[in-house]
Amino acid sequence: MNFTTLNKTFLDLFHVLPRQAFFAPGRINLIGEHTDYNGGHVFPCAITYGTYAVARKREDGLIRLFSSNFPDKGIIEFNLRQLNYDKEHNWANYPKGMIRYIIEAGYEIPTGFECAIHGNIPNGAGLSSSASIELLTGVLVSGLFGLDIPRLELIKLGKKVENEFIGVNSGIMDQFAIGMGMKDAGILLDCQTLTFEYAPIHLKNHKIIIMNTNKRRELADSKYNERRSECETALAKLQQRLPIEALGQLSVEEFDENQSLIPNEIVRKRAKHAVYENVRTLKALEELRAGNIEEFGQLMNQSHISLRDDYEVTGLELDSLVEAAWNQPGVLGARMTGAGFGGCAIAIVENEAVNRFIANVGATYRDKIGYEADFYVASIGDGAKEIEMEASV
Repeated sequence: MNFTTLNKTFLDLFHVLPRQAFFAPGRINLIGEHTDYNGGHVFPCAITYGTYAVARKREDGLIRLFSSNFPDKGIIEFNLRQLNYDKEHNWANYPKGMIRYIIEAGYEIPTGFECAIHGNIPNGAGLSSSASIELLTGVLVSGLFGLDIPRLELIKLGKKVENEFIGVNSGIMDQFAIGMGMKDAGILLDCQTLTFEYAPIHLKNHKIIIMNTNKRRELADSKYNERRSECETALAKLQQRLPIEALGQLSVEEFDENQSLIPNEIVRKRAKHAVYENVRTLKALEELRAGNIEEFGQLMNQSHISLRDDYEVTGLELDSLVEAAWNQPGVLGARMTGAGFGGCAIAIVENEAVNRFIANVGATYRDKIGYEADFYVASIGDGAKEIEMEASV
């Protein structure tokens, strides 16, 4: 992004130039869906879409925030001594929560600051704009005030904001991918232990295409809770014979040998997805390490089929996008990403085929669903960071 516009916005609003610039990406999950709460692995990466900020310290305790994505909200102001959730403060509750929890963790923020923000993450696409703002605030406050906050602590504080300040019962994957992202690498993360390793993803001849269904995800929350409950039921049945604490501890062979312990067919299918998807995610790391990008694409396809048939969280819109993608030349793999029932799918597509892919899949989707999908060509980028101001003015 060119920071010139954001700097001008800052100057117009606050009548002074900003001093420092920051960026935090969005994220996609390449494979490993609905595995996190089943004791398994996820495989996210940071993307080059994200949230940008320019800022400057003040001499008093006032914090003044502006987002060009919500211009009608104007400048939102609050004091360092007034860090409670306020419905009227809308999007600014995310940075406010981060500031509060950073202070509560023992770090000193001696003065307020002014900040102008712009995000180019597609709105409502499920690419984690809220976690992006949380981690952006973390690196911004650290940079402005010279705080040496360990990155993992910032990630955990971001999750705390989501869970306790905002009140959303989400896991740690979003903040982790955004905080720890690395250019041209995916992150294999064990959500229980937070152990992780990077895997190289060198897409010299391919692009990642994000496909937004533009369908509101009304069902996602209720079905999410239902699937969690079904997996807990399956685990309890398997624990009658097996000394396990989570479905993610099982191999495919162990599950196949013991699945008869789960009498309900639907519950059995949910557990099958959790086990098989976790194994696929571990295999994805091996294939990428070996440079087998085609095999990785096949694992993506298998993941979507399992999410469609065994976990049943895709729905007409996502299936229409993914199946249209599978039918295009130059596609290595495609799958839904995120909670499901709307949101986004991703595809890995040969460079030369990208324009034709977007045109053909877009037309197929519009004909079948009756409205447009949106497409974004994404690259795998770095995590949240301060950006040199000289290079951005």
